[in-house]
Amino acid sequence: MRTIFVGLSLFILAGCAQNPVSGRNDFVMMSENQEMSAGRQADEQVKKQYKVYESKALLDYVDSVGQKLAKQSHRPNLQYRFTVLDSPEINAFALPGGYVYITRGILAYLNSEAELAAVLGHELGHVTARHGVRQQSAAQAANIGLTIASIFVPEINSAGAQNLTNMIGGALLSGYGREHELEADRLGAVYLARSEYDPQAIIKVIGVLKNQELQDAQLAKQEGREPRRYHGLFASHPDNDTRLQQAVGEAGKQTVARPLDGRDDFLTATDGMVFSDNSDQGVVRNNRFYHGDLGIALQFPETWQVHNLPDSVVAISPQGEAMLQMKMGEKPGGSVTEYARRLAGYGAQIQQIEVNGLQAALIDLPNNIGGVIFIGKQAFILQSQAKTRQGLAAHRNEIIGAVRSFHAITAEERKLVKPLGIRVITARAGDTFAGLAQNSPLGKSAESYLRLINARYPGGEPQAGQRIKIVE
Repeated sequence: MRTIFVGLSLFILAGCAQNPVSGRNDFVMMSENQEMSAGRQADEQVKKQYKVYESKALLDYVDSVGQKLAKQSHRPNLQYRFTVLDSPEINAFALPGGYVYITRGILAYLNSEAELAAVLGHELGHVTARHGVRQQSAAQAANIGLTIASIFVPEINSAGAQNLTNMIGGALLSGYGREHELEADRLGAVYLARSEYDPQAIIKVIGVLKNQELQDAQLAKQEGREPRRYHGLFASHPDNDTRLQQAVGEAGKQTVARPLDGRDDFLTATDGMVFSDNSDQGVVRNNRFYHGDLGIALQFPETWQVHNLPDSVVAISPQGEAMLQMKMGEKPGGSVTEYARRLAGYGAQIQQIEVNGLQAALIDLPNNIGGVIFIGKQAFILQSQAKTRQGLAAHRNEIIGAVRSFHAITAEERKLVKPLGIRVITARAGDTFAGLAQNSPLGKSAESYLRLINARYPGGEPQAGQRIKIVE
């Protein structure tokens, strides 16, 4: 056993390198050239999963802000790439080697260039402190440590020993998330100050994330679901209140005589940006779902909340007691009734019907009411769930009505398949977010969304002469 630990110690010492931020020796198993190569490969994978947003003007603007910060970072000689992803997700993340991504989803909720710089500065902090490299090295070391140990102690490959090793590996990695996120906040504040932005902008951004969580918690309570967590690629983030306190302490140490805010420049750059779903993801308008590429449309119950997710569309009843999900599958050989039978099992009641000229089948189970529709080479599956059978029965007619509303999209409906967009206007005397929400396509939650994207949540109002954002 002593031989194992000596070997591991020598292995760890061989992997030490000076941290560009702290100057201390960190355990890493990747050179800077390898870091660049890993970043390039990961960048290719990111761009397979997400489209790059198609606005050269916005891409250039975000890149210019990012490059300004990068020049003031601890690793100014890296070739940084700042990319806007065409996603409604509220997120930003970084890869080793200088690859930084921000979604148009989070851009919609920012209100100044300084806030944009705060997000990019935080992600730069992950790159400059080599957080990704350090985490990957720790994980790799845990695997290599197991291999070395198993040579000397074959019994370590037993199930019990494997569990112990997994626990040790988890202990090595736990704490990295919190430590790294807070360090990135601190570094972001430093880069903001060096670039003549107000470091307090990072606190405003954390406030944006906090308000997003508050609003979604309220919606989740109404819809009977778990609240979502934003900034989602960082599952180990501490809660926003803790981050806020930490960031205040760090940002307070940085002072800028005449800090740049850049609100007007930011609003001009994001004027016209797509909000929520883009047209290739399908759109929801007044609880109607339209998808031009798939050539389909249907009507969900009017009072339900509809969420257009990457792989499905989900509608939730007002009190959250029932849910209806639509997803897509390949149309197999055989009839629609056979397909429904394989899907639902032989205890289900299956009724073959025609829905607006399409082959379809209704599925009836005590805990699931739904249907299958064939169109072209695709099968579309609608399935419901409820907390109780009584709750499902109470919404039976609405669910079946949604199934029967499914149809091939019409020429008139195709005109509606265009994304919503941010538009910047000048507020007039007497304007309120409640009044602006009346004609908004955002639906029942329009007022809270307008407050959020204008940093006036939960109760602020626009001021006459101020530039504000609406959604059209």
